[in-house]
Amino acid sequence: MSITEKYYHDNSQEFFESTVSADVTPLYDHFLKYLPIGAKILDFGCGSGRDTKAFIETGYIVDAIDGSADLCRLASEYTGIEVRCMDFMDLSAVNEYDAIWACASLLHASMTDLPEIISKMKDALKPEGIIYMSFKYGDHEGERDGRYFTDMTAERFLSIPIPGLSIIEAWYSEDVRREKDVKWYNVIVRKE
Repeated sequence: MSITEKYYHDNSQEFFESTVSADVTPLYDHFLKYLPIGAKILDFGCGSGRDTKAFIETGYIVDAIDGSADLCRLASEYTGIEVRCMDFMDLSAVNEYDAIWACASLLHASMTDLPEIISKMKDALKPEGIIYMSFKYGDHEGERDGRYFTDMTAERFLSIPIPGLSIIEAWYSEDVRREKDVKWYNVIVRKE
């Protein structure tokens, strides 16, 4: 079990409670403007299931996965759908989704693994599908607060080889949880 998996195993209830009510409506606005109601979304690292539930209630078809069995159980109970426990590297869907939502999830992957993971995400998209990704802002990579983190800047993101995808929007934002003094790098890419 990795340090990140152990963290979410040991702290799943606390993490669920601290994130499930966070209002990320501004992020939804950036993402959903590219999608018609009824589009199929993969919530890739869904955590508490907050975003999965919001998308379902808005009229989207949603599949959700997470790498933590404990969070999958909590998110399944919260959303009313089965959340599958799966590692990012195990994504094998092809041409299935209109969009992938990876909110504060890929930040647990290493810079070395990100090209392969993003390539798998691209393969899972239908033509002209989109991916939203968010990372803590910065250039740190390694253990912090009991988990593995890869922080991101626009420059670092551009260094990741992502053939077949083009950036359509990128921006920085503040953490919506008032007690957190964290800046975020957000990016939306489209399958070419």
